[in-house]
Amino acid sequence: MRLIAGLTRPTMSGADAIRIGTQTLSAERLLAAATAVADDVAGAAVVAVHATATAETVVAMVGALLGGAAVVPLPPDSGEAEAAHILRDSGAEVLLAGAGHPPAALRTVPVDLRRGSAGSHPAPPPEATALIMYTSGTTGAPKGAVVSHRAVEAGLDALADAWAWQPDDVLVHGLPLFHVHGLVLGVFGALRVGSRLHHTGRPNPEAYAAAGGSLYFGVPTVWSRICAQPGAAARLSGARLLVSGSAALPVPVFERMRDLTGHLPVERYGMTETLITVSNRADDPDRRPGQVGIPVAGAATRVVDDEGREVPADGESIGELWVRGPMLFDGYLGQREVTARSFADGGWFRTGDIARVAPDGRHRIVGRRSTDMIKSGGYRIGAGEVEDALLAHPGVREAAVIGTPHDDLGEQVTAYVVGDAVSADELIGFVARTLSAHKRPREIRFVAELPRNAMGKVQKRLLSR
Repeated sequence: MRLIAGLTRPTMSGADAIRIGTQTLSAERLLAAATAVADDVAGAAVVAVHATATAETVVAMVGALLGGAAVVPLPPDSGEAEAAHILRDSGAEVLLAGAGHPPAALRTVPVDLRRGSAGSHPAPPPEATALIMYTSGTTGAPKGAVVSHRAVEAGLDALADAWAWQPDDVLVHGLPLFHVHGLVLGVFGALRVGSRLHHTGRPNPEAYAAAGGSLYFGVPTVWSRICAQPGAAARLSGARLLVSGSAALPVPVFERMRDLTGHLPVERYGMTETLITVSNRADDPDRRPGQVGIPVAGAATRVVDDEGREVPADGESIGELWVRGPMLFDGYLGQREVTARSFADGGWFRTGDIARVAPDGRHRIVGRRSTDMIKSGGYRIGAGEVEDALLAHPGVREAAVIGTPHDDLGEQVTAYVVGDAVSADELIGFVARTLSAHKRPREIRFVAELPRNAMGKVQKRLLSR
């Protein structure tokens, strides 16, 4: 199977080819255990995986793919309503989970690392769906982005080229295993290249410093915390590359990383729908804060105005970033009209992000066309989804959610609420029980009314004044 081709490479031999927390697996043990899972799910078209940061999750993901299924990563902190939506919308037939997962409304198969199988399964064709990854929009429930084997392979090969990612690298990260950064790049990337993987369980500075890797992945919050411990940061000086993504890396953190580690961080840009389409390169000695680099191999970009006309690549003119390439998704599951609106003629995907391009081709992301996408601690959170959750509380009459600056997270989820006889703590807990915990508001601000225009639309730009 091409996606996990690196499992058979000599560089992954040894008992600790895959290390997650205190769990270790050899490549041979991973493949045997995953093949047993493939035997269990053979014939299922869609398989959900309770995506905890464990070896069981890696075995489950690989096993489901070996069995020919499309994999649906289920965030372990999903609220009951969110998990039910993902399982129902995706059409998952089986849930693979480790011990301790709460009961689900579909057949649940436990993942046992001690099992093994020497069986074989036909490789899925390149156009087959590998992943259905749920992404929050600015309104409504999460949408399932359908990503093919071909797209994942093209995206990972392009990154291996950009980052000079080799089988003798040791990749270290502690990111969640249910989104592009932690799962696709951070697990499947290692399995495709054939490099060893050390997942630290949690992305704390001490664990990163002790891992002794050559290639590190982190989100800005992780790097900020590492820089707050200069001793830990200095121990990363022996690495080959430090990569930051999922949100913009603040300039002070970039500079602090440079000073403490001797490395210029590699920033890159992507989305669930596109994987990584723009990145700085390992062989570029002139990486600059705030710039996410140039299109990766096979990808192309355009920056256009509101009429779809390309703006000059002068480093000043801004517009919406459109991307195209073999790593793009196939569309939103069951939402043809939404998918059609997301693409322009020629296969260009409308990212909704605002960018500018310098004369040398380097890209800089400067914001969202919409004010409703919040980037907090590396997560992308749709304000509309949080608003819907708040409005489900009987004590809430109106709600508007925005991102406000936060020293550690970049942005925090802040909610403005018109309500009756309800406390902030009660509302925060209510949302955390309904949605993933990281989507809960960090702050509730009670107001008498929300600012609206003549059409009744909330004017969010006035909220934080």
